[in-house]
Amino acid sequence: MTHETGKPIKLTQGLIDLHGVGPRKARQLAGLGLTNVGKLVAHLPSRHEWHEPAQAIGELVEAAQASAIGEVTSTRLAGRYPKQRLEARLTDDSGSVELVWFNGGYLRRQIQPGVLLRVQGKLASFNHKLQFANPAFDVLPDAAEDEPGFDPAVRGIAERRLFPVYPAGEGLKSRAIALAIVSALDAGALEHIADHLPEPFRQHRALPLLRDAYRMQHAPVDEDEVLRSRRRLAYDELLMLQLGVQLRRAELRQEGAAVALRSDNALHERILSRLPYTPTPGQLSAMAEIAHDLGQTTPANRLIQGDVGSGKTMVAAYAMLMAAATGHQAALMAPTEILAEQHERSLNTMLAKADVRVVLLTGAMTAAERNRVLAEIQMGHADIVIGTHALLTESVRFKSLAVAIIDEQHRFGVEQRAALREKAKDAIPHTLVMTATPIPRTIAISVLGDLDVTTIGDMPPGRAQVTTEHVPRETRAWAYERLVHHTKHGGLGFVVAPAIGGTTQQLDLMRSNDAQPDPDSQLEKEPLVGVLELMAELEQGPLAGVRVGLLHGRMASDAREAAMERFRSGETQVLIATTIVEVGVDVPGATCMVIEQADRFGLAQLHQLRGRVGRGRVPDGLRPECLLVAEPTTDIGHQRMKAITSTSDGFKLAEADFALRGPGELFGSRQSGALPLRVADLVRDAELLELARRDAQEWVARSPKLGNSEDAVLRRRVLRTVGAWLGLADVG
Repeated sequence: MTHETGKPIKLTQGLIDLHGVGPRKARQLAGLGLTNVGKLVAHLPSRHEWHEPAQAIGELVEAAQASAIGEVTSTRLAGRYPKQRLEARLTDDSGSVELVWFNGGYLRRQIQPGVLLRVQGKLASFNHKLQFANPAFDVLPDAAEDEPGFDPAVRGIAERRLFPVYPAGEGLKSRAIALAIVSALDAGALEHIADHLPEPFRQHRALPLLRDAYRMQHAPVDEDEVLRSRRRLAYDELLMLQLGVQLRRAELRQEGAAVALRSDNALHERILSRLPYTPTPGQLSAMAEIAHDLGQTTPANRLIQGDVGSGKTMVAAYAMLMAAATGHQAALMAPTEILAEQHERSLNTMLAKADVRVVLLTGAMTAAERNRVLAEIQMGHADIVIGTHALLTESVRFKSLAVAIIDEQHRFGVEQRAALREKAKDAIPHTLVMTATPIPRTIAISVLGDLDVTTIGDMPPGRAQVTTEHVPRETRAWAYERLVHHTKHGGLGFVVAPAIGGTTQQLDLMRSNDAQPDPDSQLEKEPLVGVLELMAELEQGPLAGVRVGLLHGRMASDAREAAMERFRSGETQVLIATTIVEVGVDVPGATCMVIEQADRFGLAQLHQLRGRVGRGRVPDGLRPECLLVAEPTTDIGHQRMKAITSTSDGFKLAEADFALRGPGELFGSRQSGALPLRVADLVRDAELLELARRDAQEWVARSPKLGNSEDAVLRRRVLRTVGAWLGLADVG
């Protein structure tokens, strides 16, 4: 069938132009974002299932996988709510068969006497009668309904066929979407799909034509076609992403020239002499890579990743001292005030013997303090500037910013990083981003291909191994007995809760200085534990007699700093805090941590929190401990507890977290929304991703900006699919 003009229907045409799609169905499809023929064809099945040939009910036999079509002649609900079962009888001219759906009371509105039903499943004998238990089913249109086109739900009467099952919406079932897609295919919509991959390229990689891949998804002959078409469409998504990443990389390198900083052995030795301890081999390797980058006029764009406590701050200090030694400035932006304050304190201690001026800029400063620091920055008297988002305000003007460092990079968006780079007046600053959340290789390739990656793989000597245990709620008291034991033997402890507390916990939770609990959690099942209520409970209960302090993001800056100083000095023995202590907090005396509702956090966050203990000398008779009070209610929750207690390797945990829930919010607001992948799966398609990465690198090498005429279609599709997500300018 073709459009009524006799020509294949165009991809840009509205769905109302399709045979059998009236105004009502067009509105329903538009509710799913399917507003034209092209978007409809691109709406891929979520799965495929075999439909057996429909048999006469009188010919059905026990233990067979079968399909039947008939009229529902009776129904009844049995059992008690909420575990009611729906029982029905299906009848055709040859006989009848029993149907039952356990816990299927919700189906009673769909399955009623008089409904024409197609069922599929395995037959069993129950009370000497044949029965379909929990069969798959389709409610078929009756003779009074005007449903033009062939009905994919009935099509399997004659032969065993593989059918697509589509993501649907309220009031619009998969079968209705299938009918519309069949109409589009019959109208010749696929003829308008141009392929962006050259034929030799496709053949070498055993990829079908793009139009054929869509046909195989919507009307597959067999499972092999489903697999072949999925591979093509997944590869396309990964190639688009990788081409975008490579174009972004080229774009960043062509923005302008950077200042080539001094890089020689004499300076290297001078900087090392200023550092508080001898760097590890991993740190020295990272410093060498950074020194090479910063010595070039091509702007550096490098990720520094390392496990908790691997010494990234020292590596950052090395880069900033290179800027200062060459007569320029460096800036380090941290996501929270408490982390910025700690960086400023650590660097001033580290560089006490150096002729380097380190200043702090945060939003909590008084107007007088802020104006003084702004003047120092603008005049160039401040060599190293540590700050929060306050660094991005218009009033901050550097005299000569040569190195920009972003700590905990997943907390910042691409726009914020760009805004910091733009603080340099005459040159593009070298940019380093740091993370203590190890990044799985597939994610690094997918999202951070525009960055060079440095991994610090070792740890400074003296770091004690932390024992991590899952503590069920009924033995929660034991966790606090352990915490008290630590305080009695000279150790300090943290208690971490997911919220601040009070009557607006969800609002409290979203304060910029307090991290949110894991998004997989079902918050409605159990109220979040807040530090305010928790402190009152613990002071009067398990921690009675222990010197307790409080820390959360709603506290004023000076109050937070005072609380931290009391804890560092040992005046406070236990600090009850939100996840504001997740990153950067360095209290060498801390030996024990109790995390309440630990199942509310992701693995990476739990690992970060655990990294706050065991950072210094551990008193005799103690071992660093992290005790996770949790009552997980899901398989993923149980798997997280098993993973976090079985390894202290942050890279292994990152891979486990990635396998459990995918990319999640690993990169925060780097992009607008999640990874632009509908078919590809970064866990399942790791090899396909590697192929797409190599192909993209070669493609951009021979066609910079995808500027060759034969790449026009490909360029448009890259920009449309990933351009905004990656922050690409118009590469055309």
